[in-house]
Amino acid sequence: MPPPQSTDDIRQAYLDFFRSKDHTVIPGASLIPENDPTVLFTTAGMHPLVPYLLGESHPGGNRLTDCQRCVRTQDIDEVGDSSHLTMFEMLGNWSLGDYFKEGAIQMSYEFLTTVLEIPVHHLAVTCFVGDSDAPKDEEAATIWMNLGIPEDRIGFLPKKDNWWGPAGQTGPCGPDTEMFYWIGQGEPHGNPAENDSDWMEIWNDVFMQYDKQDDGSFVPLAQQNVDTGMGLERVAAVMQGVKNVYETDRMKPIVEKVESGKGKEERDTIKHVRIVTDHIKAATFIIADGARPSNVDQGYVLRKLIRRAIRSAKQLDIETSGQFCATIAKEVVAQYGHIYGHIRDQEKLIADVFAQEEQQFAKTLQAGMRQIEKVIAAVQGNTISGDDAFHLYDTYGFPLELTREIAAEQGLAIDEDAFHKAFEHHQELSRQGAEQKFSGGLADHSSETTKLHTATHLLNAALRTVLGDHVYQKGSNITKERLRFDFSHDEKMTNEQRQAVERLVNDAIEKDLPISFHVTDVEGAKKEGAIGVFDDRYASEVKVYVIGEGKDVFSKEICGGPHVARTGMLGSFTLKKEESSSSGVRRIKATVQGGPAEITVAKEVESGKWREERE
Repeated sequence: MPPPQSTDDIRQAYLDFFRSKDHTVIPGASLIPENDPTVLFTTAGMHPLVPYLLGESHPGGNRLTDCQRCVRTQDIDEVGDSSHLTMFEMLGNWSLGDYFKEGAIQMSYEFLTTVLEIPVHHLAVTCFVGDSDAPKDEEAATIWMNLGIPEDRIGFLPKKDNWWGPAGQTGPCGPDTEMFYWIGQGEPHGNPAENDSDWMEIWNDVFMQYDKQDDGSFVPLAQQNVDTGMGLERVAAVMQGVKNVYETDRMKPIVEKVESGKGKEERDTIKHVRIVTDHIKAATFIIADGARPSNVDQGYVLRKLIRRAIRSAKQLDIETSGQFCATIAKEVVAQYGHIYGHIRDQEKLIADVFAQEEQQFAKTLQAGMRQIEKVIAAVQGNTISGDDAFHLYDTYGFPLELTREIAAEQGLAIDEDAFHKAFEHHQELSRQGAEQKFSGGLADHSSETTKLHTATHLLNAALRTVLGDHVYQKGSNITKERLRFDFSHDEKMTNEQRQAVERLVNDAIEKDLPISFHVTDVEGAKKEGAIGVFDDRYASEVKVYVIGEGKDVFSKEICGGPHVARTGMLGSFTLKKEESSSSGVRRIKATVQGGPAEITVAKEVESGKWREERE
């Protein structure tokens, strides 16, 4: 049987391989993290699994595998080269206290050389070089050599290259080993530590074996975990023998759709074609997962992606009258809808969001034209300042090329050095913002956020009681100060409805109801009446959190946790604000105050025992 070549076949081969190695295939999570204020998007396959990497039991067991859609925005301005993508698919496998270095490396090697049939001499690896915190990872290097990787193909690199974590200032972390494929000229030689431009990273095995302490020291973890990630698009490029990810079988039709409308044939247009392709693909998935263009958080990134795509389309002389983005998004759905059914099911909504944003941006560009006229009128001498040029770029979406063209018509130049300095400063601020968003850890399970997480369940149940069973959670965001809860409802709530919801939640808190969870299958959860989305996001087994017991069950939801052990720990609940989030979706902001500073969390009960106690 020949090795898999298509993107779909590689994805399936990976999942089948690890299923044969006793891994449970779990569904990917949404791009919008639930109940996690520390990141805007799901950035890696391990992101939704952090509670389990920290020791919580997973319903699927201690060997897991999946394909996770991811969005990374730190290098958004680098998109357009051959390797950077905003949204990509990450194949991953995990060991939660099961196998460690030897098992992980052996399976990685077997998949690469036996399933994909990549010749060993086209592969190289890197390992951690060691420092004052942790020793050189000779163990991983020895395992690779014993499998058949020559010693000269094994490089050693420092923490910035071969170490993961911790996500915040403290927590799980450890060395990693990375696998590379030869993309240089001639016969493969050396390793990525010597000539990294000739090698493309395709897989990363992270060995979480240390716990960084408050004093900066590293102590061994009680449970050693493995977290791996393989970029599907990069591996597809390798297997299909193409030079970059945009030429792979699922990306190329989108590229061709963009190119079919362009009016320029110059070679320098390729970057703009790739930006349009990448950004509209990413935006399509982000919209389908619940975000809408706005000026904050995920909505801000989404708006930036759409507007950068439109700016690049204009550089290609493509008409962007209101339907261009939707046309490209339709091709994205055609390529990925059979795998990600939720984008196919929301195709019309996605098109509507793109059209509205495209039309709104056209008005912004008109305002920008008026602004550039003011800038030109105010110029002293014959040069537009870099700050003015950047303001036009950042605020009105004017690419430097367009400002340069308009300036030239007036006999003016632009201080492009100053523009690029302002641009680099903006990039650095964006990266710092992303790092600060990330620095709290991939899942902040402090006492306050755990209380607020439980409060969202109480709020959801109360809303369904007051407004009706059409209410379902559409999104959630929690900080240490407040919860934000989006739910399906067409009308503004009345004051009486708000008061009734608040009263129901506080009644449940005053009753000090017990909270527990049990593990069951999806069908079992449905039969119990548990609230859930019930699409393809759930694994075969799920956790059902129950607030209350006997006849006093207040809430029953599928959830990953954690939650407080009793509702009385929440103190008091206050509904601060209710407003529109988007069409057909309302948003509530609320707080909890009081309750103990130190909490205990809800514990698992056996599913059968839970039913016996409540029947």
